Amino acid sequence: MSTAVLSKEDFDVFREFFYKKTGIEFDDSKRYFVDKRLLKRIEETGARSFRDYFISVRFESSQKEFQNIVNVMTVNETYFYREDHQFHTMTQDVLPEIVARDRPRKDPLRILSLPSSTGEEPYSIALQLIENWRDLEHYDVELEGADIDTEVLEKAREGVYNRRSVQYLPQDVLNRHFDTLPGGRFQISDDIREAVHLFQVNLSDRESARKLRRFDLIFCRNLLIYFDDKSRQQAINTLFDALNPGGFLFLGHSESISRMTSMFEVRRFPQSIVYQRPLT
Repeated sequence: MSTAVLSKEDFDVFREFFYKKTGIEFDDSKRYFVDKRLLKRIEETGARSFRDYFISVRFESSQKEFQNIVNVMTVNETYFYREDHQFHTMTQDVLPEIVARDRPRKDPLRILSLPSSTGEEPYSIALQLIENWRDLEHYDVELEGADIDTEVLEKAREGVYNRRSVQYLPQDVLNRHFDTLPGGRFQISDDIREAVHLFQVNLSDRESARKLRRFDLIFCRNLLIYFDDKSRQQAINTLFDALNPGGFLFLGHSESISRMTSMFEVRRFPQSIVYQRPLT
């Protein structure tokens, strides 16, 4: 490559492109983070300059390199039972309310984790259902996990985690549902991995987002904080459409959509605030 750094113009061109494609906005404080990862991709592809690399990415029909960029630019920090008070709200309050409605038992309960990252969240939901929801045996549950990053989805499918990822799991849950591997690693059981359907989705791409339909619960935690107001509003609309009437949306503890939309009802349960799509 002809230069060892990106110019301010290069950075601006890239972040505008990335924003339009994903809805994720990088402000100036993220300049070092973006430069470091982008320069590495330019070097690994053998491009002679940022301009050559950018042109190839924009016009690449397979979009394979763009997916590589997404994979290195997204943050995937998570662990099992993160903000577990929301899982308790799910099993103690939300699910009982949903099944109490006049709905056929043959209709599956559909739950989505987005972003699913390396699998800790959707597998945490599965564990909470197994351990704490007494009516699980009476209902068919379809549990899905989606992420924009294809690499973390592959890791989720493997279901192998280090000690840090499982540090908040009760020991008896760890013993029942994980196999111990060499090197202090743990693999979640085949049954649970097979029970979670994982797939790639871009919430800011309308065609991709059409995959999201007919969910009763959606966990979308700590994603909207990476969007600006415009992208956040688009994401909120997509999540609303993805829910069944009466469905519930769980956000991260620092996230709120009350001032951005009146489409959802704000529900205050003993341990969590949850957003509900009205029944009618």
